[in-house]
Amino acid sequence: MVIPSPFVYWAQTERVVSLKIDLKNVSEPDVKVLENTIKFSAQGIGAHGQSLYQFSLDLFSPVKSSDSNDGDPVPVRVFDNRVELVLHKNKASWWPRLTAQPQKPAWLKINFDLWKSEDAQDSDEEKRDVMKDYPGMYDKLHKEEFGYRKEDLKKVYLIIYNLFQWIGFMYVLTVMAVRYTKLEYASVPDTYEHVGSAMKFLQLLQYLEVMHPLFGYTRGGVLVPFMQVSGRAFVLFAMIEAEPRMQTKPVVFYLFLVWSFIEIVRYPFYISQLYKKEIYILTWLRYTLWIPLYPLGILCESIVILRNIPYFEETQKFTIALPNEWNFAFHMPSFLRIYLLLITFPGMYFVMKHMHKLRTVKLKPKIVIKKSK
Repeated sequence: MVIPSPFVYWAQTERVVSLKIDLKNVSEPDVKVLENTIKFSAQGIGAHGQSLYQFSLDLFSPVKSSDSNDGDPVPVRVFDNRVELVLHKNKASWWPRLTAQPQKPAWLKINFDLWKSEDAQDSDEEKRDVMKDYPGMYDKLHKEEFGYRKEDLKKVYLIIYNLFQWIGFMYVLTVMAVRYTKLEYASVPDTYEHVGSAMKFLQLLQYLEVMHPLFGYTRGGVLVPFMQVSGRAFVLFAMIEAEPRMQTKPVVFYLFLVWSFIEIVRYPFYISQLYKKEIYILTWLRYTLWIPLYPLGILCESIVILRNIPYFEETQKFTIALPNEWNFAFHMPSFLRIYLLLITFPGMYFVMKHMHKLRTVKLKPKIVIKKSK
């Protein structure tokens, strides 16, 4: 059973922190204040009706505990419609937030009736009107929450994007695995028919990853993502989608398999980085699986291009012959030969060199220097 937390409203001065707990009909609250933690538990009427309510907060800085010998016990005042606590700071200072963690519980609010700012303190006799003295301060406090870091829209968008891509590639991989389990090798020629549309959609979405660094959503360069995404898009749309005979070749099955294995590791790794969680096995897979999978993927892409050369010789698709109004000629089979020679293998070297550099940085052993006593 989950025990609910009451709404807690906090305010501070340079020396004390006051908490107003929104509970009615409380008789004997159980309050324990340690140096950096406060725990509260009481029966009362709150947002969930008559129930047991409790909460625990790790405080931003130490306060005088309830069992300390050098100070008074924590004052607890019980009213009909609330419980009030006063915590004395060990050191006079202004806290940027109440809790040690930058994330704020949803039930923790600011007590605007008692709030005082660091740069302007009023006498106890003078009634403070925050709205009058500081126009717009109310909205600012709600937005900033005094030091609490809220997940901004960019982070939420990146999490949704990476999660959607992971689900998409998991879908492709699952469909291929289920069909292979039932039909074995007979399922291979129909791979593009069953998952080609999903793969095309996911591939188009990956162009967003090229734009993320341009918009400042992620750090890193643009050239390497552009080369990777465009290379895949060329193979998928210009080589496979444009030539129906290529769609039934077994190499398409293996190509989709390699692409999917790469992505179902890459996107969870990006999500963990957004939350600043270092999961070693995920990091290791992200910067190790590329060693066998990238060459296999480029090999499959090269086979697709090589097999397409006679097809494009036959159909003359994408070939532009003279004379024409632009006075321009383009021979697709010749372009594919040049692409294989100058783009595919140098591109593989460039990308793998980039990944090796990242792997060296990410997986290098951490050196811990112990201080001598």
